[in-house]
Amino acid sequence: MAQYFFSLQALLLLTAMTCTQAQELTATLRKIADSKTIALGYHEATPPFTYASADGQPMGYSYDFALKIADAVKRELKLPELHIKPVPFTTQNRFPMVQNGTIDITCGATTHTTERQQLVAFSNTIFVSSTKLMTRKDSGIKDFADLTGKNVVTFAASTSEKILRKMNAERNMRINLVTTFDRSGSGSPFSVLQAGHADAYVMDDVLLYSAIHQTWHPDDWTVTGTPVSFEAYGCFMKKDDAAFKKVVNQEIVRLMKSGEAKAIYQKWMMSPIPPNGIVYAIPMSKAMVDLFQKPNDKPFD
Repeated sequence: MAQYFFSLQALLLLTAMTCTQAQELTATLRKIADSKTIALGYHEATPPFTYASADGQPMGYSYDFALKIADAVKRELKLPELHIKPVPFTTQNRFPMVQNGTIDITCGATTHTTERQQLVAFSNTIFVSSTKLMTRKDSGIKDFADLTGKNVVTFAASTSEKILRKMNAERNMRINLVTTFDRSGSGSPFSVLQAGHADAYVMDDVLLYSAIHQTWHPDDWTVTGTPVSFEAYGCFMKKDDAAFKKVVNQEIVRLMKSGEAKAIYQKWMMSPIPPNGIVYAIPMSKAMVDLFQKPNDKPFD
């Protein structure tokens, strides 16, 4: 009888511990633990951050961060296996897909802003870019002041669009804005620029360098201009899920402090990348060096 009582007591204790652990797993972590699956969002056409290979496999600088975060979640939940479910998104649906739980976390080229914090929660910054402009070398456009009265293309609902509209409002530059949601194909900003429907393309510098490498005549184009803003790219997830965000941020800090993040940078920004062996050759900026030394989740606005 005493042995039975002891066994029953041990079983009750184990059950209580299991229940306590289950209660501690809130929202996203509980969902991942139950399904043994983590849904990683990615954009199919924003190299070198995220893009799809010919066989549809996601890859890129930001996607490597996402995979490392998935490993950290697996360790945190002590799961023997964790299935990775890649989920493609578009510029239009990226926030709703996180809000409705279709995507658990997405790491890409999305700028962390105070306004967007009303929609989702952002992780520690994983990349810092600056806003510049792209134009033909013979266009005569050297800086943003030269855009007065010009046709300028950028992504709709982007921070670059807001910057250009602010220039029009505050400096009366009379910039004719051409906006698009398309990341690739005939409707993409670079296609609009190349077709002569715009004089310049304003966006984050690293995405402009990427666009140059995607043209048949990269020597015809230049990225120029004094940066008018800096952009903090962060992964994002559902709001008000402190436990999940803690795991995410701890892993990003670990990657930056251990040197693994620097290796990821070297792999995607300074080395040949698939499928065509393009080398973006973007040296690490002072802002990136500072970020790796002092990881943080602060937007620039």
